[in-house]
Amino acid sequence: MNTVKLPDGPTTPQVVQAVQILFRRTRYGRRLRDRYGSAFMVYMPRFGRTVVLSEPAEVKALFTTSPALADNLDVNLGQFLGPGSLFALSGDGHRKQRKLLTPPFHGRRLAVYEALVEEEAVREMGAWPSGREFGSMDSMMRITLNVILRAVFGAEGAEFDRLRELLPKLVLVGSALAAVPVPRKFLGRYGPWARFRSYRRDYDGIVDRLIDRAAADPGLAERDDVLSMMLQSHYDDGSAMTRGEIADELLTLLTAGHETTATTLAWTVERLRRHPDVLRRLVTEVDEGGSELREAVLLEVQRVRPVIDGTARQVRAEALQLGRWTLPKGQNVFVSIRLMHENEELFANARTFDPDRFLGVRPGAFSWIPFGGGARRCIGAAFATMEMNVVLRTLLRDFTIEPTDAADEGTHFRGVAMVPSRKGRVVVRRRAARPAADSAARTAEVTA
Repeated sequence: MNTVKLPDGPTTPQVVQAVQILFRRTRYGRRLRDRYGSAFMVYMPRFGRTVVLSEPAEVKALFTTSPALADNLDVNLGQFLGPGSLFALSGDGHRKQRKLLTPPFHGRRLAVYEALVEEEAVREMGAWPSGREFGSMDSMMRITLNVILRAVFGAEGAEFDRLRELLPKLVLVGSALAAVPVPRKFLGRYGPWARFRSYRRDYDGIVDRLIDRAAADPGLAERDDVLSMMLQSHYDDGSAMTRGEIADELLTLLTAGHETTATTLAWTVERLRRHPDVLRRLVTEVDEGGSELREAVLLEVQRVRPVIDGTARQVRAEALQLGRWTLPKGQNVFVSIRLMHENEELFANARTFDPDRFLGVRPGAFSWIPFGGGARRCIGAAFATMEMNVVLRTLLRDFTIEPTDAADEGTHFRGVAMVPSRKGRVVVRRRAARPAADSAARTAEVTA
């Protein structure tokens, strides 16, 4: 019989801890780490009493533990994305679904999407004001939403226009409900849950029509969008995905596939404006057709400003040994991505923005973890990396970003994502046109 051993944590009332998590999340986590060390217990809204880890060996042990011993939380985003979403699935169901969804977002498929990303970036940036400060995040959201819509459905039309309008609203309400446990009947048909259900019904209707249209397309086998691949894919037993599974997974891809990427791009703008030396080197590099520093910058932005600040598991075994701790069945465990990334043993001068730390060095799989880790690592990580690279390259090629001596933007918790408090303010001026770089070389640089 294993004796349960849990880390210490604050003894303040749960409501006080919850308020700190919601409104002073980063500062509170750092304070608890400084007081209790690399593991502590804290009350988190919706998760309850949760073990928070940031010790590298213990995090690695959790990520490499079998899903039979520690897997998805009972409380997860499947509540919003549907029971067929990867966020809702556990065990063998999760493994089989992930196997079907992996091909569109890896390998040679990425080269197909690169031109699409650049096209959307050029189109959106063409409307940017010159010499006037504006928040970059909304613009980045439009780029990444249009990209994922085209990657998923392959064409545009009236349904696309409706989804462009609908999805940001659905994400905003869903993110708020994911953070705060609001009763489902709160304010009745005027409450946030009623609004969310209305948005979801609209989404399901649109997707149902798009599925009908794709299924009836005589050229379905030649299409390269994600929906067509889902319609033609089969599990190992020969069965196809149901309409409900397709709708839930598409919603997962559409929502998770644009907000986090856009937010990282807004943070990149925020960081570069405050590090003019890095910015100048980036411009020189893009003019010379290089990419090494740009890739390092994106790695470092995701380290110092992770958009998702944690990833979680729930103990399924009767007891689970993780380093110093013995966790009981049902215990929720939260890996703090931010605290891991601020670990001085892993990253010297960890609170300093220093992209040079990643020049010629690939980050460790269990130390640099903005996409999570283990069996539940983000399935779209390679796609997001390519997309951020292309958007940043296009921005640096076509515009001059004006530096600033303004204070760093704070972090605002939106329920799921950690976003710049002022939306990544930027001032740009269009650069003079230059001869285009060889497109084949640029494709190779991003997809290598």
